[in-house]
Amino acid sequence: MDLDEIRQILQLMQEHDLTEFELEREGIKLRLRKTTAGQWTATMPAMPPVTFSPAPAVAPPPSVPHAEGGTPAPVLTAAEDLDLAVIKSPIVGTFYRSPEPGAKSFVEVGDTVSKGQVLCIIEAMKLMNEINAECDGEIVKVYVENGQAVQYGERLFAIKPA
Repeated sequence: MDLDEIRQILQLMQEHDLTEFELEREGIKLRLRKTTAGQWTATMPAMPPVTFSPAPAVAPPPSVPHAEGGTPAPVLTAAEDLDLAVIKSPIVGTFYRSPEPGAKSFVEVGDTVSKGQVLCIIEAMKLMNEINAECDGEIVKVYVENGQAVQYGERLFAIKPA
């Protein structure tokens, strides 16, 4: 296993929002773990643990999405993000915020939602799949724009549990 392979694994972990990864291959055991401070720890037998921070130049700066009124949506800090329930896409498809074109969105930032309430629709293979709230709380972030394609596991909403 060389450094390029480890970098590829780290990149995949970041893309898929994984916090821990373990691999055993050809007698080599590698464990990667992301700490709450956003640093990575790598351990291998016969090697002390190594801690490092990802280079900021690797990831492009996040764009600031806009809420419906054209005002910037709130940007969440890492500490705030830990207290939130993040609703992720269970399927690949097209994200829709309202039941039909021109209709009012199911939810907006600041709305209070109940467990089981419809948050959006994801269209997959001509089927409309309702995505429901997993807990009671307040919508604090919408990660996806209306009509945007989403992947499995992609973040859709952040809810501050009640």
